[in-house]
Amino acid sequence: MEQFRIKVADNNGYGHFFNIKMLDMEHFQIFDDRQQRMATIEIDQEEPRHYRQSLDCKIGLPLLDAIKNGIILHEELA
Repeated sequence: MEQFRIKVADNNGYGHFFNIKMLDMEHFQIFDDRQQRMATIEIDQEEPRHYRQSLDCKIGLPLLDAIKNGIILHEELA
């Protein structure tokens, strides 16, 4: 399973690092620096703007949206 690290900015402009673990082509687990799982998201391959987060998601929607965009960018460049 592929793993990678991304940095995204929150609404205040502060950068946050997250470790991403790709479960399959649509499902990704998001971990913080302490390796605690913060969320799992499913990105729609046909319409990447659409995604679903896990019920136990510990990340706010604006930051989660930035993480989703980082994942998509990583997948496009890989």
